[in-house]
Amino acid sequence: MVTFTDAKTRTDLLNRLKRAEGQLRGVQRMIEEDQPCLDIAGQLAAVRKALDSTYVRLTVGYMQQELGARLASSDRGLRLVEVMDEVQTLLGKVR
Repeated sequence: MVTFTDAKTRTDLLNRLKRAEGQLRGVQRMIEEDQPCLDIAGQLAAVRKALDSTYVRLTVGYMQQELGARLASSDRGLRLVEVMDEVQTLLGKVR
């Protein structure tokens, strides 16, 4: 299993998730305070967009890290196929 070796990417992902977590808490508060449904829906859409953006950043970070590492080896063709299969699996999880 691959983990991020780049601290900057890891920090960026965590910051994005913390921001989305704050937005989600705001949505919960809006529901508790009986805010209008359209306002809540707008905030939910913002949370979804933030999570989708985080997922894309995760995928890009993964590609940068793994392509750099795997293409440095002598069996580039096989390694590239492996990375692209994994990327396809990652992108298949996006709605």
